[in-house]
Amino acid sequence: MSSPGAVEVDSPIGLLASTTAAFLGRARRGPLNTPVFIENFSEFRDHFGGCWSGSMLADAVQQFFSHGGTNLYVVRIANNARGARIDLPGPNGPLVLEAAEPSSTEHVRAAVDYDGIEDEKGQYFNLTLQRLAPDSSIVLDQEIYRRLSCQSDNVLFVGSELARSQLAHVCNTVPAHRPDSTGAGYINQTEMGTDGSALSDYDLIGSPELGTGMFSLNKIEEFDLLYIAPSMTSCVPGPAAVLAAEIYCRRRGTMLILDPPETWMSTSDALEGFEEAGYAHPDVLSYFPRAMSSHSATREESIAIGGAIAGLLCKLDRQSGPWEDLDQQGFELSHDLLPALDIPASEAHRLVKGGLNVIVGQRPGHAMVCGSVTLAHGSQSGDQFTSLTTRRLCLSIKNAVDSVTRRTVFKLNTAAVKEHIVADVRKYMDELVNAGALKNDRFSVDCDTNQGEKRINCTRDITISLTFDPACSDETIKLNICQAKSDSEVASQYA
Repeated sequence: MSSPGAVEVDSPIGLLASTTAAFLGRARRGPLNTPVFIENFSEFRDHFGGCWSGSMLADAVQQFFSHGGTNLYVVRIANNARGARIDLPGPNGPLVLEAAEPSSTEHVRAAVDYDGIEDEKGQYFNLTLQRLAPDSSIVLDQEIYRRLSCQSDNVLFVGSELARSQLAHVCNTVPAHRPDSTGAGYINQTEMGTDGSALSDYDLIGSPELGTGMFSLNKIEEFDLLYIAPSMTSCVPGPAAVLAAEIYCRRRGTMLILDPPETWMSTSDALEGFEEAGYAHPDVLSYFPRAMSSHSATREESIAIGGAIAGLLCKLDRQSGPWEDLDQQGFELSHDLLPALDIPASEAHRLVKGGLNVIVGQRPGHAMVCGSVTLAHGSQSGDQFTSLTTRRLCLSIKNAVDSVTRRTVFKLNTAAVKEHIVADVRKYMDELVNAGALKNDRFSVDCDTNQGEKRINCTRDITISLTFDPACSDETIKLNICQAKSDSEVASQYA
């Protein structure tokens, strides 16, 4: 039992936490605007279908796992996709159902019976829903609902009960009377579903109120890398979606991986393209050129490799730490990927100076991501965070410290709390020194527990201030991790 006035000890700060990525994009099927955690490509195929010409999401997921990624959230986003429709006939018109997952490949069917129901008014019915494999008609999922009613004031109203269904929901107005029994048979869908159109920036951005698009990631407590998969081979996110993603990543302490368009065919194209787009942010990582398959006879079709880079970063963090560079032995691109363009050393230098990592290597199995830079050049943060390793180290420290100090906002701001926080963070920083992440042990840790003081546009109760020398930089970094409470919510900011 704790002694009176003792401070409850939170979990110690982990040095090498597992890096988690989140991918957004179109898929052939699967739940919409719902993060699904997967650990291999087989699980992706089970939830979202396999490779599809309408999207590069499946290809990106394959790249991620084949390059060492292990933890991945996938969010399916659609533009005007529609679920298959089933019409269950009845005396007052059909009860219309729509498949819960919009897709042209979704195959659902339904059966109605009155078994076990003694109902003089003819109000209640049983409903069985099934999802079938599109190629073999094998039953993949089934849901059974007993004693449903078409009366909206009934506790078993069909509209309310099917609102939680994983297979189908009620579409249109519910008729006044129950649907006819289908006997021992099923009614198949009367109208196929659709996959919708290519994603617009508005689809990718989504709504924070509805939790759609990138805001569906609010359902995830923590993740480290965000990647938006192209809708098709050449369709990368537009400026509005990239800007929204930059802002979102800033708030979540996450790094955005950005593909270059297929139309950029030279160093000048890439540098001018990013400058015209106005992409300048320390939490964005991009590269040039795209890749090509080593099995291809020509270089006419290039491949976006954001998924591969995400996998390599996860592998790097797991084996070495985010303070290390990717351009080292053991972190090459897979044997089937080569740079779509050969970049001379002089042009590679220009690209890196402009904030773009360079894909180099002329032999299969030897292509690498070189440069270790962010798109911070020209941003408000200046050149301090142009180094990818410096920025990722800062994000790693911020997120690690934040995760274990978040709950302290709800404790009394006593000297004991401050002492406990400083001791935990100092221990963590000592571990970073021993791991080679910091240049020396001349770091400082301070904790300010002044309530109500305003700094950086945020009223907060606890500010943890760190000063340290990254091993990968000649500059001293100053980092503020701020915890504020408003009712039951905690907002974290850093500078």
